[in-house]
Amino acid sequence: MEVSQQSKIEDMSTALKKAFDPYFDAPKQAWFEFAELCQEIEFPKEFILKKAHESERFFYFILKGSMGVFLWKDNNPVCLDFAFENHFIGDYMSILTGAPTPLEIKTLDASTVYRISRDNYLQLGQTEIGNTLMRIAAESSFISKQQQQIDLLTKSAKQRYEELSLHFPQIELRVAQKYVASYLGITPQSLSRLRKLS
Repeated sequence: MEVSQQSKIEDMSTALKKAFDPYFDAPKQAWFEFAELCQEIEFPKEFILKKAHESERFFYFILKGSMGVFLWKDNNPVCLDFAFENHFIGDYMSILTGAPTPLEIKTLDASTVYRISRDNYLQLGQTEIGNTLMRIAAESSFISKQQQQIDLLTKSAKQRYEELSLHFPQIELRVAQKYVASYLGITPQSLSRLRKLS
C-alpha cells in the first residue's frame, strides 16, 4: 500500500473512532478495517445521493458538510432527519433489506464524506467487531428516531426548535428554512415567527 493511501486510511480510521467512541470504544484496528473499504468523495450542495423508490447502494460518514433524509408527500419534500459532521447517514432500511424505499438522501451543503458500499458494509458485519459496530449504530439510530417521535407528540414547536438549535448550533446558516420547518412539523412562516421570538 502506498504511503499516501496508508496515511489517508489512518486519518479515516481516526475520525471514525473519535466519532463513535461515545457509543462504543472499539479498537483502532476495527476502524482501520472499516476505513480500508471506504472512499473519500466530495459532493456539491443539493446533490441527490439516493433517489426515492431506488435501493440504497452506499452508507456515508460525513467528514464535512450536512445531509438530509426526505420523504416526498404531495409533491413536497418532508425532512425526516439531518446529519452533520462526524455522523453516519444512509437509507438504513434499504441497506438492510436490499429493497427500494420512498426515502431520498441528499446533501444540504457542499459535503465531503467517507463512502462504503452496501456490499462491503454487510460483509464487514460478518466479523465479530463489525457486527457489534453495526448493532450499536442501529440501536443509537433507533433511540434517536424514537425520541424524535416522542418530542413531536409531547413538546411544543418552540421547545423542539430550541432543542434543535442547541443540538445543531447555527443550523439556520446551513440548512434551508423549508427543511428545518418540515423536520419540526411546522410551516416556514411559523418557523420565522419562532426565530424572531428566540
